[in-house]
Amino acid sequence: MSSYPTYRNSHQRVGIFVDVQNMFYSARSLHQSKVDYSKLLQELVAGRKLVRAIAYVVQKPDVDQTAFLEALRRAGYEVRRKELALRDDGSARGDWDVGMTVEAINLAARLDAVVLVTGDGDFVPLVEALRARGVYVEVASFQQSTSSELIRSCDQFTAIGSDVLFKDEKFVREYRQREFEDAERDELRRSHVPPPPSNEYLRED
Repeated sequence: MSSYPTYRNSHQRVGIFVDVQNMFYSARSLHQSKVDYSKLLQELVAGRKLVRAIAYVVQKPDVDQTAFLEALRRAGYEVRRKELALRDDGSARGDWDVGMTVEAINLAARLDAVVLVTGDGDFVPLVEALRARGVYVEVASFQQSTSSELIRSCDQFTAIGSDVLFKDEKFVREYRQREFEDAERDELRRSHVPPPPSNEYLRED
């Protein structure tokens, strides 16, 4: 991982708050990979005093995530989870924006530094509120999918790199299939010959 200039020391009390849903979709879309949350935690703590590490998970009702949740706990995270809410119109809603914000604010008095692991620009007000309380705020995420406003608002931005990722073959196959389908559509567009003009536009009065 790479970061902008930083102020870190071993005496800092740090809290880490992970938007797992945001990380999952960004890692899959950009790198066809999954995040190694154990390595990520080690990188972000960086020798400081870890007070809390909390992972916020949104679960699909039809997906068993028991093994994944247990792996998060073994890696050193507390796990907060909620089920994806399905609406009558077929759409879905599920995020931890409010819960993550409330917990970070409540813990701020015990922390010197907060690391928000998300690229979601909705967390800009949280960054501003924490900094107003004297907390050093870091954001760690994928540079390509992170809100530019979120990057500007924090004290330090850390770009997540391949060193804390591992390839997922299913994601790779899906990506290649999408590439193939996109190439097919492009070829069809290029080879499309427009129909000749209608005779009525050529008719002389």
